[in-house]
Amino acid sequence: MQNSKKFHPDFHTLAGEAEQSEMLEQSTRNNEAYKTLSDPDRRMRYILEIKGLIGSEETHPPLPQAFLMDMMDLNESLMELEFDFDPQRYEAALRSINDLEQTLDREIAPVLNNWTEGDGPQALTGVRDYFLKKRYLLRIRENLSKFAPR
Repeated sequence: MQNSKKFHPDFHTLAGEAEQSEMLEQSTRNNEAYKTLSDPDRRMRYILEIKGLIGSEETHPPLPQAFLMDMMDLNESLMELEFDFDPQRYEAALRSINDLEQTLDREIAPVLNNWTEGDGPQALTGVRDYFLKKRYLLRIRENLSKFAPR
């Protein structure tokens, strides 16, 4: 909050062009930092990135095989819905996603609640897997939304 006022361009309208440009840049950085810190998913991504546990899409470690096997069934349901929409199958797929997300959230809660900076990056491998699984489920949810009843 303090930095918002300190760097806001409106408070530097009488300054020179270089200082106004600098304040605009600082204000933009400050806004991005606020967005990152106030959003749990963005904050998690940021921490995993600075700890070197995730990078570009190509460098992510593979998801656990058991999780991917569970996702096969869900992906098959999506394919069936694409060719033959059925409201009951749609609701069942939505419930499956919700159940999986709730299970993931329950499993990761103790890790997130007990992690400290001193634990090091190895303690975050479970968080990384959680993050990647949640992103996978988000993509499935987005695909499922294409078939939402109208």
